[in-house]
Amino acid sequence: MRHGETIVPGIIISALRGGAGKSILSIGITAALRDTGKTVAPFKKGPDYIDAGWLALAAGRPCYNLDIFIADGNSVKNSYLKHSIQNDIAVVEGNRGLFDGIDVEGTTSTAEIAKLLDLPVLMCVDCTKTTRTMAAVITGCMQFDPDVKLKGVVLNRVAGSRHENILRRSLEHHCGIPVLGAIPKLKAHDFPERHMGLVPTPEHEWAARSVDAASKMVKNNIDLDTLLQIAEEYTGRIDLEKEPLTEIFDGKKRVSKTQKGGPAPQICVLRDSAFQFYYQDNLDALESAGAELVFASPLTDESLPPMDALYIGGGFPETHADELSKNVKFREGIKSLADNGMPVYAECGGLIYLGEKLDMDGQSYKMTGIFPIVFGLSKRPQGHGYTLIRVDRENPFFEKGTEIKGHEFRYSTILEWRGSDSDMVFSTVRGTGFQNKRDGIRYKNVLAGYTHLHALGTPDWAPSFVRNAILYLKKKKR
Repeated sequence: MRHGETIVPGIIISALRGGAGKSILSIGITAALRDTGKTVAPFKKGPDYIDAGWLALAAGRPCYNLDIFIADGNSVKNSYLKHSIQNDIAVVEGNRGLFDGIDVEGTTSTAEIAKLLDLPVLMCVDCTKTTRTMAAVITGCMQFDPDVKLKGVVLNRVAGSRHENILRRSLEHHCGIPVLGAIPKLKAHDFPERHMGLVPTPEHEWAARSVDAASKMVKNNIDLDTLLQIAEEYTGRIDLEKEPLTEIFDGKKRVSKTQKGGPAPQICVLRDSAFQFYYQDNLDALESAGAELVFASPLTDESLPPMDALYIGGGFPETHADELSKNVKFREGIKSLADNGMPVYAECGGLIYLGEKLDMDGQSYKMTGIFPIVFGLSKRPQGHGYTLIRVDRENPFFEKGTEIKGHEFRYSTILEWRGSDSDMVFSTVRGTGFQNKRDGIRYKNVLAGYTHLHALGTPDWAPSFVRNAILYLKKKKR
């Protein structure tokens, strides 16, 4: 860092579309830079857990999501700076195409993130069955928004040396930007895909080997020295004296006034290959609000740890339905605590686990039974994309009138629901929700829905969660 300003170099890895190979390239670049001794701050643009998990594994540190739909630009910028400032370089993986967003202005696109953070862009282009035309496409991207600093290209899925040579010469001659490397077609078994993006890292022991393979691929095919030069030269400087960072949660526990003089409430987080979708920001926010996080797994633990509240994120409970069902003591323990008024917050896969049953392939698997719901599974997404919900009924976590921006991604279906719309506290303005344009099912101090929220965009969530945990802790002591 130079005096008075940040100079943490950063690079955004983008593409012309989803599926062009930017995830594997981002993972490989992150791992390769780490192997050279660099400390890398990884980021994922948009609402994505799976790619973020791979990037965290590659970097050896948490990956943070940057999303200017869910959170405002200042919060996103501060989060980026806060989590990159102590590192040698930041690597941001974009999503979809560079200019793709939810509207014609591209307000939620990777390009807007690049401009917000003042970072250069490296394009990963799928070169299958194309040569000189790619130069026209990249030229178009450069002219479409000149404020986006598109400074390099990586050729992906190149058929051979002749193919690579024509592409290199065309791009460098017509576009005037360097080609940093060419990646041959990879074997599918290195990075198999399912549902969205890459397979979640906790599901497979070979994840570390895949990251190592991606690192070797980058070292053998990408000019890392030029990449570092681009990041150093084109990253914008910010004078911290003129534009100081605002305080955001950073995972360091802060004792709240409500718990001063008492023990920190313990919030249990279910985290394993069935439940793995947690934003690092959400976990940091809970700790910053004064909670002590403990982790448990219904796949490997026979009983629950001591807790004052429970947080169940999303994931793929359907791939572990038999194991979840057979762990009777664990799921009945959650039901007993919920009946006793313990705060529970759950999202998507966590909602399924709080239901009565999950029916698949002619089999029925018992879940915790807190909600009278029988879930099924579809081969196609039943809800996919950003959500906007309004809180319109009383609940333990949010004030009425609160608007929450989030996202949903589910294949599950509702086969049976023995409740009513009055049991749900959210009105769905954008998105599918649970049923009848509503979401957020409540039972006592339990609240669960299909919308995934992000603590940067919903800053009252974590303090409210912790306050509820403190109240339950005090109740237990009476």
